[in-house]
Amino acid sequence: MLIFIMLTDQHKEIILATVPLLRESGVALTKHFYNRMFTHHPELKNLFNMGNQNSGKQQTALAMAVLAYAENIVNPVVLMPVVDMIGHKHTSLNIQPEQYDIVGTHLLASIKEVLQDAATNEVLEAWRLAYNQLANLMIGHEQKMYESKKEEAGNWLGWRTFIVKSKVEESAEITSFYLKPKDGKALPKHLAGQYLSIKIFLPEMNLEQIRQYSISCAPNDEYFRISVKREKGTNIAVNGMISNYLHDYIFEGDELELSAPTGNFVLQETKNKKIFISGGIGQTPLLSMLETFDLNEKVQHDVVWIHACRNKEVHAFADKIKLIQNNHPNVSKYQFYDYIEESIADSSVLKGHIDFKKIEDWKFDKDSEYYVCGPRPFIKKMIEELEINQVNKEQIFFEEFGPKSL
Repeated sequence: MLIFIMLTDQHKEIILATVPLLRESGVALTKHFYNRMFTHHPELKNLFNMGNQNSGKQQTALAMAVLAYAENIVNPVVLMPVVDMIGHKHTSLNIQPEQYDIVGTHLLASIKEVLQDAATNEVLEAWRLAYNQLANLMIGHEQKMYESKKEEAGNWLGWRTFIVKSKVEESAEITSFYLKPKDGKALPKHLAGQYLSIKIFLPEMNLEQIRQYSISCAPNDEYFRISVKREKGTNIAVNGMISNYLHDYIFEGDELELSAPTGNFVLQETKNKKIFISGGIGQTPLLSMLETFDLNEKVQHDVVWIHACRNKEVHAFADKIKLIQNNHPNVSKYQFYDYIEESIADSSVLKGHIDFKKIEDWKFDKDSEYYVCGPRPFIKKMIEELEINQVNKEQIFFEEFGPKSL
C-alpha cells in the first residue's frame, strides 16, 4: 500500500542544496551504494546486470538519475518519461515494492557514509522523504503496468518457459531464435519495437543473469523472434557472454525463461512518414516496426530504411528488407557498408558511415518521424545531425541498449 509523501519547501531547498555535491561525488556515491547493497544482499547479483556493474555504466546511469531527480525536486512530474522508461525495465525484471525498501536503506546509508559531515540529520531526513516520494511514484506507475498485463489476453507476470522452435543463421554473426510458449497458450500482441528479458545461468560467474533483446518480428499469434549478435574478442563483457551462450549452447528444442514484452520505444500510430536509421544489431526493433507495415496490403505513407554495418557478410535480413521494398512502392531502402565488394551493383548500397548527403534527393522533413537505434556513439551522431537540420526533438525516437546515458 502506497503512502502519500509530502515534501515541504524546506525539504526541497535542502535537496536542491545537495545538487553541487551530487555533481561532484555522484558516481562515488553510487559505486559505494552498489558495493554496500551487494555485500548485504548478494542474491541481488542475479537480478542486476553485472556486466554494466563491472563497466561502471550502471553506477554512472544511477548517478545521473539521482542528480536529475534532485534538480527537478520542485516538479518531479517532468521526469515522467524517464519514470516510464525505467518502469518498463523494472516490470520486465518483475521488480517488487519490497526491493525499493532495500535500495532505500542502502542509498541513505551511502549518502551518510560518502558525504560524511555534509550529510547532516536535516539532509538525511530530506533525502529519506525524497526517496520515498520517488519510490511511491515508481511503484504506483509499475503497479498500473502490472495490472495492464494481467488484463491483456496471453500476457503474463514474472517468468514463462519458452521452447526454441527454430534457430536461423541470418549473417556471419547474427542468429535468430524463434520462441514459442511451452504451455501452448496464447501470446500477447507486442508493440513493434518492444523487448523481452531472458534469464540465463552463466557457469563462468555462477550467477543467473538477465538481458534484454528486442523482438525482431512483427506482432503475431505464434512466436517471438529475437536476433542475437555473436561477440568476438578475448575480454567479452557479461552481455556478450549471454549472447554467445545463446549462440553456442542453446539449440532447437531447448527451453528459455522469458518475461513479457515491454518497452516504450514503439512505433507511433500516426500517418507521418517513417524513417528508420540503424547501425549493426540496432536494426532489430526497427525490423519489427518495418515488418508491421509489411502486414498491410498497402502502406499508407512513405517509409525509408537506412542501415549501416561493416560489410555484406555481417548484414542480416538484407533479402527480407529487399522483399518488403519490392512489395511496397512507398518503402525505400539505403545500405551503408564500411567496405563494398566490386560485385555489388546496387545504387542503394553506399560506402562509409551514414551520410545523408550521399542519398540522392535527400531532404530532412520536419513532419517525418525518425527512429534511431544502434551503438551509443552512432545514436549520438545521428541525433546531433537531425537536430542540426531542424528536426524537432518530438519527432526523434531512439533506443539505447543498456543503461541510459543519452
